[in-house]
Amino acid sequence: MKNIVQKVRQLQKKPVAKKVKEQLLEFESFKRKSGKQWFSELCFCILTANSRAETAIKIQETLGAKGFCEAGEIEVMKCIREEGHRFHNNKAKFIVRARKHLNVKGIVKEIAGKEGEQAARKWLVENVKGLGYKEASHFLRNAGFKNFAILDRHILNLMLEEGLIGERPKTLGRKKYLEIEEKFLKLAKELKMPGAELDLFMWYMKTGKVLK
Repeated sequence: MKNIVQKVRQLQKKPVAKKVKEQLLEFESFKRKSGKQWFSELCFCILTANSRAETAIKIQETLGAKGFCEAGEIEVMKCIREEGHRFHNNKAKFIVRARKHLNVKGIVKEIAGKEGEQAARKWLVENVKGLGYKEASHFLRNAGFKNFAILDRHILNLMLEEGLIGERPKTLGRKKYLEIEEKFLKLAKELKMPGAELDLFMWYMKTGKVLK
């Protein structure tokens, strides 16, 4: 852990730290956005599963919140396909099906307020088709919740390289996800930063980018 702690602390002194801070402020401001924008972000996270974040961002920019909330399934599917997403049929179905939770902002905030952030994530995984623990964590992080790990391939590879985990898991069920997340959050605690901030730094270390 000592090695990666030093690497992150060095990044905190470089220009990328400003980009990380700006992105964190954007996440925090998301709490004030409309319910439609929250739903749009939910759809974005559905699209990130088995795909590049940049591809999902392009689709989100094209469809917009209105498209995610109202466009027909065929229209949604065509947009996803045109941006080169491999799973356009399934993703369109997941997005249209998710519309029964258009008030996801109200639902998540109520559950988080009464039962905690972990309960809100559990609800998302159990009720929104197309969201696993990684995608649900991604959505909550983007909506301003700070204490989750987004265990995508970049983060897992870096954790493996730095000796934080012994092997890269073939699958990430709930038990394994929470086990690795605990190690991730222990590192965040050592660095005295929330998980959301550590994720941005670690993702930058592997990709050279700071994205939502």
